Formats: sequence, C-alpha cells, structure tokens
Amino acid sequence: MKDKTAIVGIGQTVFEKKSKDTELILACKAIKSALDDAGIEPREVDSLGSYTFEETEGFEIARNLGFGEMHYWSEAPYGGGASCAAIGQVAMSIASGISEVGVVWRSRKRGDPSSRMWSHAEERMYDHWKWSRPFGLVRPADESSMLMRRYLHEYSYSREDMAHIALSLRKYANNNEKALMHDKELSFDDYMEARMISDPLCLFDNCLESDGAIAVVIVSEQRANKLKQKPAYIHSYSQGMSDQHQLMTDYHGSNPLISSSYTTAKNLYRQSDYSVNDIDVAQFYDAFSPMIPFSLEAYQFCGQGEALGIISEGGIDLDGLLPVNTSGGGMSEVYLHGMNLVVEGVRQIRGTSTSQVKDAKLSLVTTCDATPNAAILLKGD
Repeated sequence: MKDKTAIVGIGQTVFEKKSKDTELILACKAIKSALDDAGIEPREVDSLGSYTFEETEGFEIARNLGFGEMHYWSEAPYGGGASCAAIGQVAMSIASGISEVGVVWRSRKRGDPSSRMWSHAEERMYDHWKWSRPFGLVRPADESSMLMRRYLHEYSYSREDMAHIALSLRKYANNNEKALMHDKELSFDDYMEARMISDPLCLFDNCLESDGAIAVVIVSEQRANKLKQKPAYIHSYSQGMSDQHQLMTDYHGSNPLISSSYTTAKNLYRQSDYSVNDIDVAQFYDAFSPMIPFSLEAYQFCGQGEALGIISEGGIDLDGLLPVNTSGGGMSEVYLHGMNLVVEGVRQIRGTSTSQVKDAKLSLVTTCDATPNAAILLKGD
C-alpha cells in the first residue's frame, strides 16, 4: 500500500475544557470540516474508521452527515494506541479497492472526570488489571511513572532533565493559537514546583483533560492528485505488539524499557524507501512525558538511554535534532487520543504548521508507547 493513499482533508472543533455539545455533534462538526477542507461531498464517503473507545456509533455519523452507501468500517483498540491503526485500516480498504473515500475521527468529552475510564473501576477485577491495580497502580499516570523511575535510575537522569520535555511542548503550543495552552507560558521553576501526580510525574508531565473532536479524510493516490489540498501520502504503516506484552504495565520482560514501539518501528521502516535519518519531523504520542524519550529511542533516532540527554539540550525544539509534537501535543495543545498529532503531521507536509519545519517531506506519527500500537510515515511531494 506504499504511497497508494493520502490524507487530503483535516478538520477539528474548538478545543475546550467543557463543551456543551454532545460527542455526536462534535464528531459531525470535525468530519464536515475535514470534508470541506478536502473539497469532497459527504455523499461520497463510503468507509469509516474510529476507536473501540468511541461512544458514537458509525451509523449515527453516516446518517447525520448524509453519507451514501458504506463499504467498509472498523474500530481500532487500545485508546492511545488507536489513531494510526484506524487510519491504516481505512487506507488499506482504499488501497485494496474495497472503498474509495474514508473518514477517521475521534470525538471525546474528557473534561468531565466521570468520563475517564478509571472512574468506572469495579470493586472486583477479573481481567489483567488484577495484577497491578490492587497494588496502587490505579491510573495510567501511575503505570507510566513506574517506567520513568526505572529509566531515571538506569541512565542517571533527574527531574531537571525531564522538565525540558514539557517546556519544549509548551513553547510549541504558545505558537499555536488554537492550543488550549496558547496563552500560558511555562518556566523551569513552574515545572519544578508543580504538584506531584505520580512520582516522578508532576502536573506538567500529564496530558490535558479536554473536549473536542478531530477528523481526517483519506482517498486514493489518483484522487488525491486532483483535489485542492497538498496530499500527505501514507508512505508506510504498521501496527505492533511485542512478544509477552502486558498492557500499560509491561514490567515483567527482560527489559521493561523495550516496548511495542520497537516492534512497530522495525516493520514501519522495513516497508519504507527511507531511513530514520531522512525523517524531518515527528509527532510522538504523549499522554505522559516519558513516552517522548521512550519513542525517540524505539524509533531509532538515538540509542537507548540517550534520549533524555538529547531533549535536555534542545533536541526536540524547532532547531533541534528532530522537532517533536510541533503543535504542543497532548500535553499542551489538546488531548484527543493522539488525533491532534495526525493532523499536525499533515500540516507539516502541507507547510502550514504554526511551528513549520522548513521543507518537511517526511513526517512520522506514532501512537501510545505503552500499549499495542501503530505508526504512519507521511510523505509529501
């Protein structure tokens, strides 16, 4: 499917703390915006992709927006691991001729604490969570903090080094007028004095709690070349799950710092015509700050244990080794299970980012390092 499909439309709602709209309305607004961006009529859409975590049924989306007859639909699992998987699945349906115009969306109202998945914990657990939650790891932040504490110990880093992740992303958000943190600057002292959420992760190491929706439109290479927007071709795509993987708490292997991202990266690059040194910009899933250094290493931009040192020296800034999460990411723009990273990856290919990498031709987008996951490598002309 190399370069056989492209993202030709992107759309998003206003990002806010508590939206008055339902998730259905938010989804319809974002999808219609993406279709308008592409110059495609809703009646032409015949495939849908979303998350298993999505609460709005696909037929509700299709009926409300006036889609035609549908030929393909799918849902990708694992929340933060889903965005690129959902896109890749719809792209495969188009590349194989099953469908012609696909839409992938994520709509979420996370500003309400009762909507968060861990707020629905049962009194008794019978699934895999029984191995960790009775021992105090009740939130994803707790699970991620365990790995970061191990990383800091293994490679002799400190919270001072970690601070540069949040500071870099906030600077990008300050350039992005649509980011939730656009008007809020963050200093090193702010970071070091912030309240602790799950040691060593403080408030600014965590993603935002936000409402909104984002959608993308995918078509074939042939159709993409006739539309008004510059295509972001899906050059390569892979899902990945390492052997003996354990969701979010993968502490039991010979090296807990070798995640499913290593599996995804190898297969992504195997299908590509390019090497990691050719990639101009990356959008790494960032529900929590450790996922950025972990992803830098898994996707082979540096060796194990080197990433946090590179970041602390400005390596993910706009003039650094590899600009990362250039719209502010989930920690400073909006948290919509990584779909904001996809549209920023497309903007970098179009040349329309608020923190544009000069002449960007290859744009990497990844999903959650701590779950079974996926990634796409977007290519410009």
